[in-house]
Amino acid sequence: MAILGLKNDNNAGKDSEIFHFPTSKNVLIIFTRNPELGKCKTRLAGTVGDDAALKIYKFLLNHTVAITTPLKVDKFVYYSEKLREGDVWNSNNYRKKVQKGDDLGLRMDQAFKEVFELGYERAMVIGSDMYDMTTDDLSNGFDQLNDNDFVLGPAEDGGYYLLGMKKLNSEIFQNKAWGTDTVLRDTLADLKKEQVTLLEEKNDVDYYEDIKNIYAFQEFFPSELKKTKD
Repeated sequence: MAILGLKNDNNAGKDSEIFHFPTSKNVLIIFTRNPELGKCKTRLAGTVGDDAALKIYKFLLNHTVAITTPLKVDKFVYYSEKLREGDVWNSNNYRKKVQKGDDLGLRMDQAFKEVFELGYERAMVIGSDMYDMTTDDLSNGFDQLNDNDFVLGPAEDGGYYLLGMKKLNSEIFQNKAWGTDTVLRDTLADLKKEQVTLLEEKNDVDYYEDIKNIYAFQEFFPSELKKTKD
């Protein structure tokens, strides 16, 4: 799925609780995995190898930084395992926290709960592996929340790459088969009585087949998988 994270290891690191004043009514939550060899993009690694998968994930992290930095909203990065200082997420632009919960739904629910308790009026979560996503897509997501209570960005694999809301609805994070093609369908069923809008469907990066024809990724592939530019 497009939004990914691992169970928090409480012994690996803790996010410090510092009093925070929102500087915007909007907040972007970015879920990210700690980039470690053999622990990220494992399905992609099955074809391209662990080393290439790690390089691709770091490339995607930098892309996510590039498209989120220009947004005039507050931004929180939720790490999968432990906080990192001095990485691609500049502490001047991103507040850093650690995901909490036993599955992806609980972790997203907790993250939304935390930012709403800080006083934000519109909150949106994305993963950090969407090459197809742009700054304009994110701005449009926040714009859609002006007239809708929820916004979803459908992924081609049946999940979603973006979820935004103006009020916490914990039901949408419960009883989901995360990582399967039923997630979007079941989430929309939970929201059938709400004002919901869908963004453009996009392709996330899980498998080699998702990116094999995208030239930007060719440099990371083993020689036998590389394709020449048309």
